[in-house]
Amino acid sequence: MKKMTYGLFFGDSITYGEYDGVFGGWVDIVKRYALQSFHEGNGDELILYNLGIGGESTEDLLKRMPNELSARNSPDGNIIFISYGANDLAEKEGVKIVNAEQFKKNITAAVQYARPFSDHIYLVSILPFAQKVDGVVVSSGKLRTNDEVIVYNQILKDIVAEESLTYIDFYSAFLEDKEILLSADGVHPNEKGYGMMAEIAIPIIEKYL
Repeated sequence: MKKMTYGLFFGDSITYGEYDGVFGGWVDIVKRYALQSFHEGNGDELILYNLGIGGESTEDLLKRMPNELSARNSPDGNIIFISYGANDLAEKEGVKIVNAEQFKKNITAAVQYARPFSDHIYLVSILPFAQKVDGVVVSSGKLRTNDEVIVYNQILKDIVAEESLTYIDFYSAFLEDKEILLSADGVHPNEKGYGMMAEIAIPIIEKYL
C-alpha cells in the first residue's frame, strides 16, 4: 500500500518564491517534481506545502507553527523544512529584528514544535547578499550584512549538530556566483538562483518518493 507523506516548508519570502515569475521559486519547482514522479508511478505520494510568508521572522513563525503542524499532519509521516534568518538578522532603525541569542532560542523552539510530527527535520541556510546591499539601508528600511549571515548560519549549524538534524547549505552554492544568482534587489534569488536551490533540494526529496 502506498504511503502519503507531507512535506512542510516553513520560511520567509525566499521560501515563498518571491521575484520568480517563471518557476514560482525553489519549493514550487520541487513540488512539481514530486507530483510528476508520483504520476509516473515512481513510488509513494509526497504532498508538499509551501508555507513561506514574506517578511516573516522566527518570532512570527513560533506564533503560527503549532497550528500549521496540526492542520497538515499526515499519518504516514511528515518532512519539515525550517528556513529563516534573512529577516531576523536585519537591523531596522538600528535595532536587530531578532538578535543572535534569541534567534537560536526561536529555532530551537521551532524544532521542538516539529519533533512530535516528524523524524525528518531540515534547517536551511541563509543566502549571502549581493555586494550592493551588504551594509546598506534598503527601501524597506532594513540593513543586512554578510558578516551577520555567517554568524546566523553558524547558529543553524550548531543547532543541527546539537539536535541531530540535517543542514541544507544553499549559502555555499551561492557564495561564489551570488551576483548572478540574486535578483536586482540583492536579497532574493532570481530564476537561475531558485533553479539551483531546487537542484540541491531534489535529491533530498527523492529519498521520500
